[in-house]
Amino acid sequence: MAKPIPYSRQEISDADIAAVVEVLRGPFLTQGPAVERFETDFATLHRSAHAVAVCNATAALHIACLAVGVGPGDLVWTSPISFVASANCALYCGADVDFVDIDPITRNMSVDTLEMRLIQAEKDGRLPKVVIPVDFSGLPCDLVEIRALADRYGFKIISDSSHAVGATYRGEPIGRHAHISVFSFHPVKIVTTGEGGLCLTDDDALADRLRLLRSHGISRDPAKMTKPSEGPWYYQQIDLGFNYRITDIQAALGSSQLKSLDEKFERRDAAARRYDERLAGLALKLPVRLNDRQSAHHLYAVEVMDGISRETVFEALRAADILANVHYIPIHLQPYYQSKGFAQGDFPASEAFYDKAITLPLFPDLTEAEQDYVVSSLAAALQV
Repeated sequence: MAKPIPYSRQEISDADIAAVVEVLRGPFLTQGPAVERFETDFATLHRSAHAVAVCNATAALHIACLAVGVGPGDLVWTSPISFVASANCALYCGADVDFVDIDPITRNMSVDTLEMRLIQAEKDGRLPKVVIPVDFSGLPCDLVEIRALADRYGFKIISDSSHAVGATYRGEPIGRHAHISVFSFHPVKIVTTGEGGLCLTDDDALADRLRLLRSHGISRDPAKMTKPSEGPWYYQQIDLGFNYRITDIQAALGSSQLKSLDEKFERRDAAARRYDERLAGLALKLPVRLNDRQSAHHLYAVEVMDGISRETVFEALRAADILANVHYIPIHLQPYYQSKGFAQGDFPASEAFYDKAITLPLFPDLTEAEQDYVVSSLAAALQV
């Protein structure tokens, strides 16, 4: 190949550039009409009542936790196979964090393990306030079953759907079963705003609180003020919020990117299916396809079989200028979390996945020639 093949990269069209330039030439650069338009576009696409856009998905997870009341002494559970933000967000609120192991087939939070943990937690008098399942690689979690457990045990669901823009679950867009769903628009994600995140919810009260927390806890709504307004300039800080606002520049890019989401998804899905066909028969475990949900294919993660060194295969790919990656180091194995008492062996399915996982290149403009080069290089590496 003439140049290295990354595991992912953004795709910016002339239309995207034109949308950003239009904002740059207009009167608003920060929180303005483009943000509201992007939120409306995203909510409409996902058949949801409210979308609250913020500066990144970590901020979205943080204010989602705060919006559902997470605070000191509370307990939040998430998946070990995710980026650290899925757990850190609870710590920002003063809560404690624990993990629920993954299902080895889906690589998402295991519903059976979650239910067993909840039964024991109820006996111990220490149920979670919130559970944060993660749609790893863009494959939706078992949210119907998780919602049934939430209703039974009284916890809230914040779905970390950062990988899953465009995914569907049981015939509906992702985001229909959680109390809040969080999305990411980092450059390697399916839709990008450069940096950015968003909270999706059907709950009016949660949406109001998310908007308040996004912008310093400040409101201009007379109905929320402690005394009558002193004039059109007047505002009140009624809570402790943050400067988590997204800009009109980013939002304009996001709205433009959403217009080509279906086409981007089709190309991602086609590339994923080519991998499925061409990698069949190799000493690999491939991503699962399930009839009741459609992955957004943010990542294409394979697992090498027992007896094969992941490190050797990974190094061979890198030597071939294929910039494969690994997603993710289990959160509980990070030094910070080990200092909190977590240890190797705590979540064996997650650790087993990590020991074998390699993320192959997948992005909308990946060419068939590039993909065939990845496949042939991988096949050769597996023979070493």
